[in-house]
Amino acid sequence: MPAVNYENRPLTGEPQPAEAPPWAALPDAELLRLRLCDLGLALDSSTWLRERLAELDHDLEARGLRFRPHFYLSDEWFTPDGTTGIAVPFYLAHPRLAKLEESQMLEVEGGTPEWCLRILRHETGHAIDNAYRLQRRRRRQGLFGSSSEPYPDDYTPQPYSRSFVVHLESWYAQSHPSEDFAETFAVWLTPDAQWRARYAGWPALRKLEYMDELMRDIAARDPLIDPGKPVDPLPRVRRTLATHYQRKRVKYGVDYPNFYDRDLRRLFSDKADYGSNVTAAAFLTRIRKEVRRRVARYTGERQYTIDQVIEKMVRRCQELGLRLTGPEDRAQMDFTALLTAQTVNHLHSGRHKLVI
Repeated sequence: MPAVNYENRPLTGEPQPAEAPPWAALPDAELLRLRLCDLGLALDSSTWLRERLAELDHDLEARGLRFRPHFYLSDEWFTPDGTTGIAVPFYLAHPRLAKLEESQMLEVEGGTPEWCLRILRHETGHAIDNAYRLQRRRRRQGLFGSSSEPYPDDYTPQPYSRSFVVHLESWYAQSHPSEDFAETFAVWLTPDAQWRARYAGWPALRKLEYMDELMRDIAARDPLIDPGKPVDPLPRVRRTLATHYQRKRVKYGVDYPNFYDRDLRRLFSDKADYGSNVTAAAFLTRIRKEVRRRVARYTGERQYTIDQVIEKMVRRCQELGLRLTGPEDRAQMDFTALLTAQTVNHLHSGRHKLVI
């Protein structure tokens, strides 16, 4: 089963507040000068987010779980170690900020109802893991590994491994034992997941069956720890939006070398015979957005990272003076295949960055 990466669209169905914040009408350049702490956002003021949290609450109730995480706004998705709190990124709290996120990062992570719920279920897996100190259980360690294992800066996914469930993009369960646990919990929690049939014959099924037993065991129990203080709540994040996005683009940028020449020359040509044809650079620029989204869906990679690869290819086509040699529809098909292969190679290169 390929990794899931839903088509990235801005939030829909979000009603504007009765009194829109003063920054809502600002152009991007001015909005980026604001500090995150000055946005004045509240999680419960967003109807769209309240609906998603209500759906999660329904999932937990349907499973008979007493536990409920608490939520707050921050700069990104995360669940702090040792707490039962879940940080939700600020841009999901207002459509104007979702639009800015898309313009800066080319996608809105969690910006559709289904995508948001996938992440919420995953983060709830971390929170319940903390709430009942499940990391200490011997059988859990035997199945998932030790959560005390240091987090890697990167990981090399194995797309065809059957030892891990597939829930978030980029085979995220393979990145760390804690992520494996959270992903397994998310699959278990998802309504109508039919995980017994879906993972029949997979080693990952043992983890799901253990999760089912474990959750039944703790379902009616109170958490063993207090919620804990929020880490980096939005009112304390003093960075400007410009600095925030500058750091985020560095984190998800491309750090591997340019080795596209041979493949580009197979698709395009610098021969005089094609001198009157459209340039490869102009063609790639025109199809860039559509191909970027398609490859993101195929591979689970972030659109921003894929776009960086396309940018390098466009520049290289300009430097080599390449032009189309045949029909545009065929060229688009061939380029999409090339870009998908390059992205998958990146996933196998050992330099794939953690997503959440």
